Amino acid sequence: MRFSASRLFPRLAVASALLIPLAACEGMSRGQQRALSGGAIGAAGGAAVGAITGGSAVTGALIGGAGGAAVGALTTPSGGRRR
Repeated sequence: MRFSASRLFPRLAVASALLIPLAACEGMSRGQQRALSGGAIGAAGGAAVGAITGGSAVTGALIGGAGGAAVGALTTPSGGRRR
């Protein structure tokens, strides 16, 4: 396997763009945290599925991100104590 910096940089940039915003979750409500993390996980999964199936990774990421954010926000338990 040959190391190629030209192929590694774009992948690191995308990974950083997806993961760095998650570090800002501390001051958010539980529902906001779940929507953000659900969106990030959905975008990553959607991009992977889109690329694997031969479709557009960007379209998969957009659809997966929107779906993940919606599921994360809608499945937030109401009430109760924050742990």
